[in-house]
Amino acid sequence: MANVDFGGVLREVCLDYVPEARIGDYCLVHVGFALNLLSEEDAHETLSLLEDIARLEQETTASG
Repeated sequence: MANVDFGGVLREVCLDYVPEARIGDYCLVHVGFALNLLSEEDAHETLSLLEDIARLEQETTASG
């Protein structure tokens, strides 16, 4: 188990599937389990895409 930073929010995450994880690594987490490690570039790209989805969802909700 480890504490993982989700944009300033710390959550406890199970690392059983990525025992090679180290402090500073980026990981994909689903329902409290780290599923795989990501490069820093892939992590930033994924975060950017998720932000775009959230923004589009807000725009769609506001106009509907």
